[in-house]
Amino acid sequence: MSLDVLAGLLDAAQKAGAERADAILVARTSLSVERRLGSTETLERSESRDLGLRVFCGAKSAIVSAGTADPARFAALAERAVAMARVVPDDPYADLCAEAAPPEDASALDLVDPAEPEVGDLIARAEAAEAAALAVTGVTNSEGGSAGFGRTELWLATSAGFAGAFARSSHSVSASVIAGTGTSMQRDYDYHGTVHLADLDAPEKIGHGAGERAVSRLNPIRPKTGRMPVVYDPRVSNSLVGHLSGAINGSSVARGTSFLKDRMGQKLFAAGIFIRDDPRRVRGARSWTFDAEGVPTRPRAFIEDGVLTSWVLDSRSARQLGLRTTGHASRGTAGPPGPSATNLYMAAGSVTPADLMADIAEGIYVTELIGSGINGMTGDYSRGAAGFMIRGGALAEPVAEITIAGNLVDMFAALVPANDLVFRRGTDAPTIRVDGMTVAGG
Repeated sequence: MSLDVLAGLLDAAQKAGAERADAILVARTSLSVERRLGSTETLERSESRDLGLRVFCGAKSAIVSAGTADPARFAALAERAVAMARVVPDDPYADLCAEAAPPEDASALDLVDPAEPEVGDLIARAEAAEAAALAVTGVTNSEGGSAGFGRTELWLATSAGFAGAFARSSHSVSASVIAGTGTSMQRDYDYHGTVHLADLDAPEKIGHGAGERAVSRLNPIRPKTGRMPVVYDPRVSNSLVGHLSGAINGSSVARGTSFLKDRMGQKLFAAGIFIRDDPRRVRGARSWTFDAEGVPTRPRAFIEDGVLTSWVLDSRSARQLGLRTTGHASRGTAGPPGPSATNLYMAAGSVTPADLMADIAEGIYVTELIGSGINGMTGDYSRGAAGFMIRGGALAEPVAEITIAGNLVDMFAALVPANDLVFRRGTDAPTIRVDGMTVAGG
């Protein structure tokens, strides 16, 4: 039993002189296939077991990791960790979390699909996705169809008595194709990933979607430069929620590097807008019952009726800010815990995407974002983009090689969500409209 393995490692750490310690073991299995133009180009299977040990000597701490969980090496691993801890500077904020609690049964979250697909199943899915994309009129080449399966198991134990484990499976399918010829070629893709195979879109749907998207982008224009409404398609609107998540991350706030560091309790969005995190979502892409410090997870609203109500906190950032952890610690085996949201989403609005655009005489509908020109200190926003013109409230010709710019404070205050939220990516949002953005084109 892997928790017994971690108990042995913690015992070795205490014998080596550690006052407190925690240990994490992560086992991963993955199988993936990629097909291109009728041939299997990639077939990969990997299995790994990674071990991490964190020790505390007073206010000093250190982390060591290993690619094996061999008990014969635990004494040497623990001695190395303690020796490292004794020579590093004090960190008064790092420690085990006092709010850890015995883990709850995670079976109700339904995070494991017990059936592992055969290689032939993945080949068939990848082949079907690519074939459906190539069948779309106007598609001229393929970058491939792919399918994958993965399973992750994690065990966490601390010298304070916490011991817990969880597992999650994943299935995915994607396709990427090219439309047009010569200098007029355009590329696009589609992708879907789920915990259970039963929830995965048919590969034919993914492939057809990729082909249709690529063809729809042919012969783009560059609109004139000016200020106009920008509407974000759901596959890119989640980036705005991601920018908020980064700005309310406890580590950034504690360092003073967030443009929202002084905005707690203030209205950032219009009334009626909610941004929530739900680590207990059934079959959720990032669901778990306890975080990487053993703290029970709970659903939480970070934006409530437009108002910022909470930071995303682990125990270290919470201590720095004089607060309590929100149960959002995340970590790997080679680094300390840090705050990170789980199943984060913006709640759906009350209007359809068509109604959201109906009064736009001229604007931009964005389906792709390029680069990451975000200033975390000021909130200044500038990103390359592609998509479609909006004319008379409807989608028109494709656009490419444009830049959309603004400031996230102003963008948050102005945005309006549509009612088409679908949980698909881990961080999710419906179609979003933001007025008054600067569009730089031709």
